[in-house]
Amino acid sequence: MTLTKPVVIVLLGPTASGKTELALEIAEKLGLGIHNIDSRQIYEGMDIGTAKPSKDQQKRIKHFLIDICHPNKPITLHEFQKKAESSLKRVLSTQKIGFLVGGSGLYLQALTSGLLPPAVAPQSDLRLQLSKLGQSNCHKLLQNCDPIAANRIAPADAIRTIRALEVIYATGKPISSQQKANPPNWEILELGLDPSNLNERIFSRTIKIYENGLLEETAELSNKFGEDLPLLQTIGYKEALKVIKGKFNLSEAIDVTNRRTSQFAKRQRTWFKRKHNPQWLNDEQPLREALSLIQAVLG
Repeated sequence: MTLTKPVVIVLLGPTASGKTELALEIAEKLGLGIHNIDSRQIYEGMDIGTAKPSKDQQKRIKHFLIDICHPNKPITLHEFQKKAESSLKRVLSTQKIGFLVGGSGLYLQALTSGLLPPAVAPQSDLRLQLSKLGQSNCHKLLQNCDPIAANRIAPADAIRTIRALEVIYATGKPISSQQKANPPNWEILELGLDPSNLNERIFSRTIKIYENGLLEETAELSNKFGEDLPLLQTIGYKEALKVIKGKFNLSEAIDVTNRRTSQFAKRQRTWFKRKHNPQWLNDEQPLREALSLIQAVLG
């Protein structure tokens, strides 16, 4: 097999759609490593709440871009893109085939479309001030400053909201006007998972992360980094923190986590339909169909 240019296989889909399991099977069949494109699995110590591949799964298949930074030092899209491109290019230089797996649409777009986000360094003092304002006020502020970005960023997404405000503060320009693209010279095959029983899968995973120790993991993160850590406002961790503080009982936390996850999955579906054009795999034999589509590209 002689490839004229590198091939990058992408497996995308909403949360809880089964990407991890299918990715492991594809990677084993083709002898590939997996590049993680999940915006929370890049952080150390955030394992249970992000449904990060287990240690055994990571031993089974080499994973890249997992545990690359600490939760109290979040990286920008620009920084992630540079790390991911460097890692992916090393693989492509020898294997000529790369494998990206994840549901973070903007992170995927940054790699597959060559998105050029503004290279603005984190402003720690500003971030602290914005965090104290509260996410609701920050998102309203963003709507006034950059309504295009505000429409793209979920009202509960504190990290991206603060980042967008940070870029405006540093450059005087909306982040939405600064994101350009320079597509890489890769052959890209996008495969999509969107199972018909997604809601049931989401509920099952919500129960599982609580049973597997989400409360304990959240308490550890809170004790280590403080309960004001922005990442503790993300899905699952926010509700678990409320249980720890006595504001929710376990049943309430599970219900809210499940609802927020379903809402997030809906936004992911919308993003993938607007920004990507994957080959959607059927529910019955996704592995067989995926391998067939990959083989057609590889020749």
